[in-house]
Amino acid sequence: MSSTYLNAWRIAAIILVGLNLRPVLASIPPLLDQLQAAIALSDSAAGLLTALPVFVMGLGALSVAPLRRRMREHHGIAVGVALVMAATACRLWASDANLMLLTGVIAGLGIAVTQALLPYFIKAQFSSGVSAIMGLYSTAIMGGAALASVASPVLAQRVGWPQALAAWAMPAAAALLCWLAVNRVGAVAPLIANAAGHAHTARSRRWLLAVFFGLGTGAYTLVLAWLPPYYTALGWTPAAAGQLLGAVTVAEIGAGLLVSVAIGRLHDRRMALFMAIGLLLLGLLGLLFAPLLLAWPAAVLAGLGIGALFPLSLIVTMDHAATPAQAGSLASFVQGVGYLIAALFPFAAGVIRQHLSGLRPAWMLMAGICLILFVLAVRLRVPHAYGKP
Repeated sequence: MSSTYLNAWRIAAIILVGLNLRPVLASIPPLLDQLQAAIALSDSAAGLLTALPVFVMGLGALSVAPLRRRMREHHGIAVGVALVMAATACRLWASDANLMLLTGVIAGLGIAVTQALLPYFIKAQFSSGVSAIMGLYSTAIMGGAALASVASPVLAQRVGWPQALAAWAMPAAAALLCWLAVNRVGAVAPLIANAAGHAHTARSRRWLLAVFFGLGTGAYTLVLAWLPPYYTALGWTPAAAGQLLGAVTVAEIGAGLLVSVAIGRLHDRRMALFMAIGLLLLGLLGLLFAPLLLAWPAAVLAGLGIGALFPLSLIVTMDHAATPAQAGSLASFVQGVGYLIAALFPFAAGVIRQHLSGLRPAWMLMAGICLILFVLAVRLRVPHAYGKP
């Protein structure tokens, strides 16, 4: 089999894996009111349904180095997808809050392993077009969230909420089979040990990248967890609120695809970052000041901002890595710290909702964080020593 043909199949497998990294999270918010009624969840505990898996994603990414020493990265990715599949399937029997949270922990670990190893895999397997492939992969992640947010309430109406949540194990199983089949066809480049792989990246720059990724991803987890409950509290049906979240994620997909197409022409990523943050800020202001009148425009604007910001954050991180080993080490650190930060957002919003009887303060806080993102983005020009000028 030619390398071009094999690489095309590998890209398809990467996209399919990406599609299955968010349904386990995105399927819950449109059904949150039903879940809270069925298993007696407080608003704070409901926030943990998103926050806890994201927190585990962070811890798992920081701890993935031992796994990388024990197995090749494509095997580790298979393990991660298998954990996501198993956790999602177990939701069929998750009849109380503790079991539901446990499935989130297991899924978060699987997502962490997969997301920490895939940048290494992409950097190792593709000598060119890494930024575009990272853009496609991150867009696929958002596409899976879109599908789950729209389809889960429809499935719940027909078969019940446990079955609707567990149904996402089936596409995860398909992704696992595809990944195993594609990566058995040809030899996969072995891991390259490089203990000092990221030594050239200044510690302050690593932390800058991690904080920027964490705050930007915090916007994603906040909207993912609490946009549907925000609108059901305003009188919308769960299906309509799920469709609104679907509009957010469809906008995210469009923005992610645009980033994938245009990223090769942008040697200085900062203008794209400024535009993404600005769109997110406009969407948040719409949710704050005219949530009913501007529901759909605000959702689309927020989705465009989040959808561009997520892949750009990953691409800027990869810009700072010259080798696959550096890419793996830096991605693990940035995603690990970043997801720990992002996990705070949905939990904090749940506490705010429980004690202040609404989510407007949470949107206001996120709008303020957008101003911090603007300041951080100014410093994210890629140095010549790390990537393209």
